[in-house]
Amino acid sequence: MLSWVNRFNICCFLDNHQYGSQHNSVECLAAAGAVEWFSPQQSILARLQQRYAENRDWLFGHLSYDLKNALAPLRSEHPDPIGFPDIGLFRPETVLQLQDGRLTISSLTQDPEAVFQDILSCTITAEKKGSRSVRIQPRITKEAYIRTIESIRKHIQRGDCYELNFCQEFYAESTQVDPLTVYRRLTELSPNPFSCFYKLEDKYLLCASPERYLQKKGNRLLSQPIKGTFQRNLLDTAADEALKQALHQSEKDRSENVMVVDLVRNDLSQVCKEGSVQVDELFGIYSFPQVHQMISTISGELKENTGLAEILQASFPMGSMTGAPKRRVMELIEQYESTRRGIYSGAVGYISPDNDFDFNVVIRSILYNASQQYLSYLVGGGITFYSEPEKEYEECLLKATAIKKVLETLPDH
Repeated sequence: MLSWVNRFNICCFLDNHQYGSQHNSVECLAAAGAVEWFSPQQSILARLQQRYAENRDWLFGHLSYDLKNALAPLRSEHPDPIGFPDIGLFRPETVLQLQDGRLTISSLTQDPEAVFQDILSCTITAEKKGSRSVRIQPRITKEAYIRTIESIRKHIQRGDCYELNFCQEFYAESTQVDPLTVYRRLTELSPNPFSCFYKLEDKYLLCASPERYLQKKGNRLLSQPIKGTFQRNLLDTAADEALKQALHQSEKDRSENVMVVDLVRNDLSQVCKEGSVQVDELFGIYSFPQVHQMISTISGELKENTGLAEILQASFPMGSMTGAPKRRVMELIEQYESTRRGIYSGAVGYISPDNDFDFNVVIRSILYNASQQYLSYLVGGGITFYSEPEKEYEECLLKATAIKKVLETLPDH
């Protein structure tokens, strides 16, 4: 399925890697080709509201972090070599849904049986022998990172904010990679429930995200922010279990997590019925291939006649990737970060024909512009007054473990 959708100039492949969850509706969902492309440059919210109200079909695509500039009087002036637009949604030619061993094919342009046979005959190109390493360099030095964290802590001490998510970029120029191979290797090493392969002409997102931004099912909204990361010990089961318990008891991580939970509760309360917003799970500990994560779940009952633009106005960008208070920390993020985030810390997902939707948080991802031969990944963490700069830097490297390993051992191009 993945090799087949990659034949198209625009495609989106969403895979939960069979992570069992009561909130998942489909194991794998893919969209290929575009019969309609929606990416307004002006009056974004008004046009999105109208498009959502008129929607009767599948829509797939992304919301860039820089969509924030249409939601509030903010700006983004740093360079963006990857180049995803602030918003992009496409109505696909063909939709593939895989669940419990059953593949459902819906196509506007081809006979579903022909699509099925075409998928079955699609060959997976063997990787070339020999390996090479992509030469990755940091956008800022470790020393500059530590100085920035100290500056952010001073803002917190002055009462400018409570928590701020600060990100740094690692990048490679004049680089050619096969995006499909990179994605396969990344998700083999780090399968996660919100993984996606997203292609927009020459721009690629290769994503192994563990985090959900927002899901709508009927009149129910659900968000699952992550705050709290501990490295796993896969060689010692008892030690690994002790790390899980240590994360659950960590005061620093609990304080970060409860801050973002309060932020999400406030966001959802703007578009949900009074008294309906609730915390379904607080400080849940979930294990992934490289790390344990602290995840909380918040839900609410959506007010009647509330459109997607209103929901985004209340909740985007997601609190786990900004901090609190949201408007002020986004100004400080622009001040202290060196690269435009673009699609990173934005969201990728789908809107169904009945206007339900599900979007991830774009983290643990490789970004690639094939025309510019530019590859990058960003990593960050929530900074509080109690953050220790050295440990925050180490946590950034931990979160990028799988990405770094993939890029160090790529097959010859």
